[in-house]
Amino acid sequence: MTIKFLINIFISLINVFILARYIYLLRSQRISPSLAMWTFFSLATGISLFTYFAEGDYNISDNILNLTDLILVVSVFAAIFVLGDRSTRFNRFDLFCLIIVGIIILFWAFSNNHILTNFAVQGILVISYFPVVSRMLHQKKNTEDFFIWIALFTAPLISLLANEGLLASVYAIRAIFCTALLLGLMLRIEFQKNKDS
Repeated sequence: MTIKFLINIFISLINVFILARYIYLLRSQRISPSLAMWTFFSLATGISLFTYFAEGDYNISDNILNLTDLILVVSVFAAIFVLGDRSTRFNRFDLFCLIIVGIIILFWAFSNNHILTNFAVQGILVISYFPVVSRMLHQKKNTEDFFIWIALFTAPLISLLANEGLLASVYAIRAIFCTALLLGLMLRIEFQKNKDS
């Protein structure tokens, strides 16, 4: 067994843990995640993986984070769609973000430039965080789970050891940056809540 194989197994297990925990927390109504965020994640991770394979001669194990993320985000999207409450649905701000995501997808469809599209998709993945950040700031409430987001921060850190190619590294670095910012916001909201009580 190679180190890369073990890293890929570990990343896959982290994503299985995240999915199981998300479904458990949704069923017990302990979180109310944004459906828009996971919709955008599903679109973007799918395009990101497609453009990654179109850009070079890679195999599945070369970007396991993107592959397992795609399975994870589509599954979480479905779980939120089925188990989520009214607060998880799209609002006006989410629809605005959806228009921006649609423009990027149209660019990809017409340009057929896989590298530029992959970078634009990383933009979609950044935009994907806007709905949940907006909800948290508006409600002044943490609607997410720390364990899940710590795991979502850890998986791309580890994946940097096994990734092949620039686009896989860009995907992981963007994920590290975005999850770190969201964790920071979650901590700030929790700190403010404890300070006020």
